[in-house]
Order: sequence, then structure tokens, then C-alpha cells
Amino acid sequence: MVKLKELNVQYITNESGERSGVILSIEDFEALLEDLEDMALVVERQHEPTISHAELKAELKRDGLLSD
Repeated sequence: MVKLKELNVQYITNESGERSGVILSIEDFEALLEDLEDMALVVERQHEPTISHAELKAELKRDGLLSD
């Protein structure tokens, strides 16, 4: 997750000196977008049923995705 204090943000100001926009590196921008997408998925899936760790392991073994 991106830490805001670690971003190299440059501000764009209007004639009154008020901040009206920001400039970010492409790397920082893409990292922020990825974090937003991850958070949106969490919100979308928050009401889905859950299973225990043991159930997940059993399912993965049954599907051949995890060995003993």
C-alpha cells in the first residue's frame, strides 16, 4: 500500500495560491490506482460468505492445487 508521506507530490496552485491539482510520478499514480482497485474489490466482496482455513486447504487439495 502506498504511504502518502512517501509520495513525491507537486502541487499546482491557482492565481490565489490555493492548491488546485497535483503532479505525481507515473509510478506513484499507478500504485495509487492499484490500491484503489484493491479497496473497491474488498468493498464489493465484503458480504460474500467465508470459509475456514482448513476448508480452503481441503478444497485446494481436492482441486489438485495443493499437495499434502
